[in-house]
Amino acid sequence: MKGTLNMDISNMNNIESRVQSYWTKRAHNFNIVRKNELNSSISERWREEIVHFLPEGKVLQILDVGTGTGYFAILLSQIGHQVTGIDLTDAMLKEARDNAALYQVHPTFQQMDAQKLAFLDQSFDAVTSNYVYHNITGKDKQQLLLETLRVLKKGGILLNFDADYASNVRNQNTSASHISDTEVYGHCGVTPELEQENASITLSMPMSRKQRPYWDQEFLENIGFSRSGYDPSVGQNILKEHDLKDAPMFLVWGVR
Repeated sequence: MKGTLNMDISNMNNIESRVQSYWTKRAHNFNIVRKNELNSSISERWREEIVHFLPEGKVLQILDVGTGTGYFAILLSQIGHQVTGIDLTDAMLKEARDNAALYQVHPTFQQMDAQKLAFLDQSFDAVTSNYVYHNITGKDKQQLLLETLRVLKKGGILLNFDADYASNVRNQNTSASHISDTEVYGHCGVTPELEQENASITLSMPMSRKQRPYWDQEFLENIGFSRSGYDPSVGQNILKEHDLKDAPMFLVWGVR
């Protein structure tokens, strides 16, 4: 039994290391398309969707988990909120800081493990996340969400945008992985080796065997969020024709 436990921990640590390595290699090319998206009409639709869930008339403290190249942090800073973006990958954070300087906004970026947040209890009015939670392994996801719950103020909201990318991999849909560097959504510069590594990581995750977003909402309720819900149509509303047929984007939200 002890040997099995040690093997499970070793496997989880290996996956986390592979995820970080993958995004370190992908950071620059990933950011090319994210900057295109920032300059497109998609960004305004993102803002409208997020603002719909936020209280009006005050500056909010917002934590963006897995901020990557700072997309959400920049969008929300542009409308006056105080945003802290965290990510494990230093290469992503370098791109994020360069982007913030380019767009003349001032979110704070920190390299941090979302399972061990270095913030006091009830520090944030909202926590956002975009395409991150499917990269979290088994029990680590529970710890991440417990930490999210801890740092949210009473009445604060989690907005988790994600997709069932395992379905996309199983259906061998790679259309969004081979776009030009002028497109507003998807991935450019993905080598066959990186594409294979991404598919392998995705199918290694326990989340790949869950029915999402139904499982996500139930999970939030079980760990103590007072209210929760999901919207499976948010991808069509925001991304429109860019939303993936085999992995449509969804929103799962939870109120502390």
